[in-house]
Amino acid sequence: MFTSKGLFSAIECPHQDTCILPRCIFGHPKGLLFKGESSVRDGVSAPIQGDDDQGDQESRRKRQKLDDRASTIGSGTFISEKASTSGVGQAIRDSSRSANLSQLPGENDRPKPSSLTRAISPPPTRKNPQIGFTTAFKQTPSQSSNVDSRKPSQNLTPIPVKAASETKTPVKAPLKTESLNPRPLKNPAPATHQMRFMLLRALHDQFKRLNSELEKDANDAEEKLVLKEQALISKALDVEEDAASGASSIYSNIVKNKILAYKRMTVGQWKEEREKDITKAKAVKVEALSTTPVSKPNGPPKPLETGLKTEEELALLPRLYTPLTSLSKHGYVTSIPTAEEIELAKKGIEAAKGWEICDRCKSRFQVFPERREEDGALASGGQCTYHFGKPYWPDRSADDPKAKREKRYRCCGQVMGDSAGCTIGDCHVFKISEGKRLAAVFNFEETPENPDNNSSNPVCIDGEMGYTVHGLELIRLTATSWPSGDELFDILVRPIGHILDLNTRYSGVSPKDMAEALPYSPSLKPQKSTKDSTSKQKTTNCHGLENDLNAIRLIHRTIIDTALLFPHKAGLPYRNGLKMLMYTHLNRHIQVVVDGKMEGHDSKEDANAAGMLVRWRIKEEWGRMKRDGWMLEDGMFKPPKGGQGLERVSGVLGEGAGRKRSREEDRGINHG
Repeated sequence: MFTSKGLFSAIECPHQDTCILPRCIFGHPKGLLFKGESSVRDGVSAPIQGDDDQGDQESRRKRQKLDDRASTIGSGTFISEKASTSGVGQAIRDSSRSANLSQLPGENDRPKPSSLTRAISPPPTRKNPQIGFTTAFKQTPSQSSNVDSRKPSQNLTPIPVKAASETKTPVKAPLKTESLNPRPLKNPAPATHQMRFMLLRALHDQFKRLNSELEKDANDAEEKLVLKEQALISKALDVEEDAASGASSIYSNIVKNKILAYKRMTVGQWKEEREKDITKAKAVKVEALSTTPVSKPNGPPKPLETGLKTEEELALLPRLYTPLTSLSKHGYVTSIPTAEEIELAKKGIEAAKGWEICDRCKSRFQVFPERREEDGALASGGQCTYHFGKPYWPDRSADDPKAKREKRYRCCGQVMGDSAGCTIGDCHVFKISEGKRLAAVFNFEETPENPDNNSSNPVCIDGEMGYTVHGLELIRLTATSWPSGDELFDILVRPIGHILDLNTRYSGVSPKDMAEALPYSPSLKPQKSTKDSTSKQKTTNCHGLENDLNAIRLIHRTIIDTALLFPHKAGLPYRNGLKMLMYTHLNRHIQVVVDGKMEGHDSKEDANAAGMLVRWRIKEEWGRMKRDGWMLEDGMFKPPKGGQGLERVSGVLGEGAGRKRSREEDRGINHG
């Protein structure tokens, strides 16, 4: 209830005879007191009838009219409930009641009212917005001589008392308590509950053994790798549930293989796995922010102006080279596999007898490079059911922010685990990324010197791949000139192996297009077209260039990979997509879905998109250089006083980046 300011106190209350409001905003001709309180006249306090328990409760709801003699103290000031409770009532109870009540006739024989013996309630509290505390107002004896119930006193002394909400400390939400019991599944269980429980318990025992061994010798830095009992149970439940959600026919084998792998695992390997788990958990928190733009672009595409001439942009290009010392960490093949390595890879392929893991549904199947004799099939396992879209966490509901969220697929919006997939392929497919196995099909080559192509302009390349019996093979290759974007070549390539799936959804290549492509021959290898358009010193721009170079079987060292130039916030193995980077930095849309259907990527569009992102990065780099004191005079970049020139700043990119290297240096880098 807000305190009245007395603005209507001069107006007589229209219900003055029946008004029961404790703080009426209108004026009353006579002083009103609660029943059960004391009336005072001439400094003498007199009790009021009706102070039993029932009357005491009634007094809180009704006021009793008193005569004019009991409405004033000394100077005739009106007595309010608040004043009698805090100031006047306290002073009178302390001084007058004990002395003056005994002077009244028959007062000693009358039983004392309960209002004189009950405990005094503390003063009311209110929120003081100026100091941010809950304040209790207290009057001093000197202030109790003149009290106006309609106007709060200006001399009240605030006593700050901390609110209850400020004393509470935030408590971290505990881990969900679960028992060592298999979780319920949306789909039919792949085994009986007893079988699932036995496998789950065996898996948990291995986790517990490895965790206890790690805890014995863990130092301060490794303490975070040690799991508590509930975390061990949750980890075992996650592994078992993941296996149970897959194919029911191989559930038992998957879990048993997991148990055997952890049984053979050493403490050092357990440490590495725990570090990967922690890194993955951190990556999940930023995955949604990193895979989608922070804000949707509005308006036309952003103009791309660096403020530099083409020659000046070329001079800054070496500052963006991908470091040569770390290419192998990003999937690049940096040295030509030897004959011994290729022979070892071929023996491994023969021992595997064509068994691979599907790149889409993760099922095991068998590949027949020369077709199966019984029916001429290229792969076993029948059709492949999968989701082509990646899973994501949907935004929280505005109506119910605390509602449980579930991961969904971008392709169909289904919750993970509801179905095996929304798309059906004719057969299973697989992918190979190991250099030795790739070289077993045909070997790599290094980009040679090309005296016929001495142009300094870099090239942007992009390739499209399809699935064959040899994994992912190149089926289309496009190269454009940088920074103009003019097309150098755009060719269709017929792969070496039999085609399993052209991957038309992403490659854009249809069976009709592939029918017009020239058949494979050593003289028409994609390496030849690429080598004719570039040279060892020429810069090559691309997004995810290792996939294209590995498909071409080409080793090139002067590269700018926009997937590494714009790293993911969560670090490897996560990468930002080309579509998202263009959407965020340049407000441009590529790989657009038309009429609810994507007809595939345009390799020329993707190649030029990578080139535009390189120009955007040059613009940002030149802006940073100017802030550091660099100047551009007569087409030459001059460093700040005491700084290093352009030819000396390439150390951040790897030793020797931006200049020609000899074969001995290249061989030393490869072996290093």
